[in-house]
Amino acid sequence: MPMRWMLVCACLFLLAPRARAEDSVVGGYGPRIGFSSGPDQIVFGGQMIFGEIAPSITFDPSLEFGFGDDVTVVALNFDGHYHFAIEGSRWRPYAGAGVSISFVSFDAGPGVEDDSDTDVGGSLIFGAGVPTAAGNRFFSELKLGLGDVPDFKLMVGWNFRM
Repeated sequence: MPMRWMLVCACLFLLAPRARAEDSVVGGYGPRIGFSSGPDQIVFGGQMIFGEIAPSITFDPSLEFGFGDDVTVVALNFDGHYHFAIEGSRWRPYAGAGVSISFVSFDAGPGVEDDSDTDVGGSLIFGAGVPTAAGNRFFSELKLGLGDVPDFKLMVGWNFRM
């Protein structure tokens, strides 16, 4: 990475607002469900949240299964999220990026041999989460695909505290 981009990233990190302790995002696990486009699929799976690995930053790996469009996809996602604190709101919007490894099986139809492939791609992530009264967390997110992954995914989920 060129030096000027490293300096820009360092400045953004230093200027980012710091979260208060009560605003921190705790670790958890839980289901996620939604749909994707390119291929058009119903997607479900599960994810983990590894607390704050740095102020307001979480590591959120997930495993997803997509069905539809004569394709079955099993995706391993390795996502990082930066959570923003909004004064006076319990909602925590976040933005992030991730890398996905997708194992794709194509249903070629009767009389034709099925095919499979392994794809790697990235994504830009935008979402928001809110704690529940029980201390768990509900979230919704939009993932925009980069490379050999779905063009976009719209997901919702529930995370239970670890």
